[in-house]
Amino acid sequence: MLETSNLVTFNGLANSSSYDAFLLDEERGRLLVGAEDHIFSFDLVNINRDHKQVKFICTRLYFGYSLECSNFIRVLQPYNQTHMYICGTGAFHPICSFLEMGKRDNIFRLASHFENGRGKSPYDPKMLSASLLIDGELYSGTSADFMGRDFAIFRTLGDHHPIRTEQHDSRWLNDPRFISVHLIPESDNPEDDKIFLFFKENAMDGEHTGKATIARIGQLCKNDMGGHRSLVNKWTTFLKARLMCSVPGVNGIDTHFDELQDVFLMSSKDPKNPLIYAVFTTSSNIFKGSAVCMYNMADIRRVFLGPYAHRDGPNYQWVPFQGRVPYPRPGTCPSKTFGGFDSTKDLPDDVITFARGHPAMYNPVHPIGGRPIMVRTDVDYQFSQLVVDRVEAEDGQYDVMFIGTDMGTVLKVVTIPRESWHDLEEVVLEEMTVFREPTPITAMELSTKQQQLYLGSGLGVSQMSLHRCEVYGKACAECCLARDPYCAWDGSECSRYFPTAKRRTRRQDIRNGDPLSQYDTDGLGGSVEDRSVYGVENSSMFLECSPKSQRALIYWQLQKPNDDRKLEIKRDDRVLRTDQGLLIRSLAQSDTGIYHCQAVEHGFIQPLLRLNLQVIPAQRLGDILPGLSSAGGGVGHSPKHRLWYRDFLSLLDHPDLNSVEEFCDRVWKKERKQKRVKTPNGNNKNLQPSLSSEDRQQHS
Repeated sequence: MLETSNLVTFNGLANSSSYDAFLLDEERGRLLVGAEDHIFSFDLVNINRDHKQVKFICTRLYFGYSLECSNFIRVLQPYNQTHMYICGTGAFHPICSFLEMGKRDNIFRLASHFENGRGKSPYDPKMLSASLLIDGELYSGTSADFMGRDFAIFRTLGDHHPIRTEQHDSRWLNDPRFISVHLIPESDNPEDDKIFLFFKENAMDGEHTGKATIARIGQLCKNDMGGHRSLVNKWTTFLKARLMCSVPGVNGIDTHFDELQDVFLMSSKDPKNPLIYAVFTTSSNIFKGSAVCMYNMADIRRVFLGPYAHRDGPNYQWVPFQGRVPYPRPGTCPSKTFGGFDSTKDLPDDVITFARGHPAMYNPVHPIGGRPIMVRTDVDYQFSQLVVDRVEAEDGQYDVMFIGTDMGTVLKVVTIPRESWHDLEEVVLEEMTVFREPTPITAMELSTKQQQLYLGSGLGVSQMSLHRCEVYGKACAECCLARDPYCAWDGSECSRYFPTAKRRTRRQDIRNGDPLSQYDTDGLGGSVEDRSVYGVENSSMFLECSPKSQRALIYWQLQKPNDDRKLEIKRDDRVLRTDQGLLIRSLAQSDTGIYHCQAVEHGFIQPLLRLNLQVIPAQRLGDILPGLSSAGGGVGHSPKHRLWYRDFLSLLDHPDLNSVEEFCDRVWKKERKQKRVKTPNGNNKNLQPSLSSEDRQQHS
C-alpha cells in the first residue's frame, strides 16, 4: 500500500507513544491527535504535510527537584470556535488546560493555565474512559481516585455544581470500563435531550451467572440537576440496560460476545434515531472471537420503559419489578413534554427513592435481526475499532464498515440486504495491513469530505483512502464481482463511482454482483494470460493461481495434448488444491497439458490463467546434464558443460538465454583475470572469482 501511495504513515516521535485520542475538524481540514506528552495537528489531505505539535507535559517535585513526567492525553474536546479542552493523566495527577487554535489554523498553542483533571481524565492511561463536551459542560465516565476503585459518570465545567453517580454502589456501576458518550435527542424539545453512555462492567451480584463481563448502555437527562433532599449532586435520571450480542445456539445455549470494544453512531435524516453499530469480543477462555451488532433507538427506548430490575425472593435474585412505579416515571426528564416538572429538584421523594434503588432495567437490548451482522472466530486477531460510511450506489445506499483489529489490520466490509434489513449478507471487500508492525488499532476517524480513513496506534498514525478501485483488476467482470459501492466500471477501467455522473459510469451491481446483467458478454473477463511452465518427472510442482476476490472459488481443468476436452482436476493423494494454487506432489508424464485456472463467483465463471505444463523425463534430464554431481551440484566451467547448460535452456525455451550466456561469459572472464593476479611476494595465486553483488544476485 505504501508503494502504490494508498497509505501515508506518521511514525511518531521517539519520545512519544499512545496516539489514542482523535478529534476530526473538517471545517479547518485538520485531525487533532492526543498522545503521550504531545498534541498533534495533521493536515487531512496528507498527515505528513505541514503537521504541527505542542508539548503538554507535567512536572513533579521530588526531593526539591522539578522533574518531567509522562502525561497521556485522554480528553480532546471542542470548547468553542477558537479553543479545545484537553486533559491528561499527569502521571497519576490528572491535569487539564485549553488549546488555542484560532478561527484559522495559524495558531496552535497551549494555555499557561492548568486545572485539576479529577473526574475528567483517568489517573492511569491503561484505564478506559470516555468524554463528551457539549454546551460548555463535560460529561465523563472515568475513575475518580488514584487506586481506580471509585468509578463514576461526572458532569463538570459549566455554571452548575458538579454532579456524579452514586458512590460505592455496585447496582449503579460495578468496575466499569467506558467506551463512548453521545448526545441523542428524545424529542423536538431540547429539555428532553439525553446523554447515552456505552460501557462494560462486571455483572451485578446474582445477575447472569457465569458472565463476568457484560456490555451496557446507560442514559441520563442532560438537564438533570440532582435531588433536593436525597441524591444531592447525584444523577436522579440514570438508568442502564444490558446490550446483547450473541449467536443463537442449539438447546437455547447462545454464544455471547460480552466485551464491548467500540461504538459508532450512523446518523440518519432523523437525529433522534441514529443507527448504532457496536464491536464486541468474547470474554471466554475457550475460544477467541469478535462480532459486530447493530441496534436501533426504538428498541433501546422500549427497554428503558421497563420493567426495572429488582432483587427479591428467598434467593435474592434479580426479577422484574411488579409493584407500583411512582410518577413521573424514573428516568423521565423534567420538561413540559412529560409531567410538567421544571427541575429534578422538584421531583417527589418516592421518585428519587425508587431511582436510587432501581438503576438497572430487567430486559436487555437485542440487536436488529436478533444476531450479529458479522462474526469472526478461529482467527489470530480480534476487532478493536469501527467506523462506518454510508455510500450511495446505483442500486441503493450501503453501509461500508472499516473494522480495526488488535493486529494492526483493517477489514473493509459491506453489508447487503437479502430479503430485508433483518437478513444481511456480509461481503469482505479488502483486508489491509496499515502498520509495519502488528499493533492494536486504538483510534479511528473517517472523513467523508476527504474520502480518507485515519488510524491511531501505540506506534503512530496512518491514513488511507476509502476506495482503491484499481486493485479489483482490469476487467469489467472483476469490477462488478468486487461489489464495492465506491467503484464502478466506466467503460475502460474500474474507477470511483459518482452518483451524479453520466450513465456509462454506472455499471455496478452491489446487491447481486452479477456481471451478465450489467455488461455485454464480449470482453467480460478481460484478457487471459498464457504461460509455459516446466517440471521434472518425479519432482513436485506448484501451479500458482489465486483470485482477486476473497469470495471466489478456484476451479481447475486439464486439457491433454491433442484433445479438445477439459477435465476437472480432482483432489487426491497426489494433487492438493490450496487457496494459492495447485500442488502436484510427484509429476508424471500424464500431467503434461494445459491447465485452466478459473474463478467461480455468483455462478459466473471467469478464466484467470492458462498454464502449459511440460514434464521433462528424468532420463532425458540425465542425458542432457551429465556430470552435474561431479561439478559440485552446479554447472561446470568447461566449454562442454557450457554446451550442456545451453541445451538444457533451449529445451526449456528460456526467454533470457542470451543474457544468461552473456552473464556466464562475464563470470568466466573474471575468473581468468583473478587467477592471473600475483600476490605481493611475487607468487601466482589462484583466487576464487570475486563477483559484484549484482552478479551474485543474478547468478542466484
